[in-house]
Amino acid sequence: MGQSLKKEILSWFKSLLFAVILVFICQQFIFTPMTVLGSSMQPTFTNKEKVIVSKTSSPKRFDIVTFHAPGTNDDYIKRVIGLPGDHVKMQKDMLFINGKKYNEPYLKSAKSALDGQDYLTNDFDIHVPDNTLFVLGDNRKVSNDSRIFGTIQSESVIGVVKCTYYPLKHFSLTNH
Repeated sequence: MGQSLKKEILSWFKSLLFAVILVFICQQFIFTPMTVLGSSMQPTFTNKEKVIVSKTSSPKRFDIVTFHAPGTNDDYIKRVIGLPGDHVKMQKDMLFINGKKYNEPYLKSAKSALDGQDYLTNDFDIHVPDNTLFVLGDNRKVSNDSRIFGTIQSESVIGVVKCTYYPLKHFSLTNH
């Protein structure tokens, strides 16, 4: 009976080791969970929400990405507005990319809360250099983003947010 118990324990140990290795590989190369810290992406994400980030997806315009913030040891979550080579302009809360006006439906509630004299986003005009992205937080009044620290290097991107999983009432598989 002792030999059979040893085989059973070894079998369980091998299974557990395989599971740990599989999770490690997935987190390093495929996806990783992250926690939203702060209010810079409200109302899209709130403080302490948990998201799944795909490390295999390439960021597209208006995707939400996580990245290693320039000049810090922090990871940020922001929305991609400008891609390499884009000319991005904000004028009186209207977004223009390469001369084309874009609506930002994720800002609708924040804009409706403003009085008629105020703007959510200060005017700016920028050209996005090669191998960089221009990112903004959805909570434009408080976000520390590309308006402050400039464009981010494409290689600093950890991944694209694909899922919100906590709290459960905010569970979403859609890309915001």
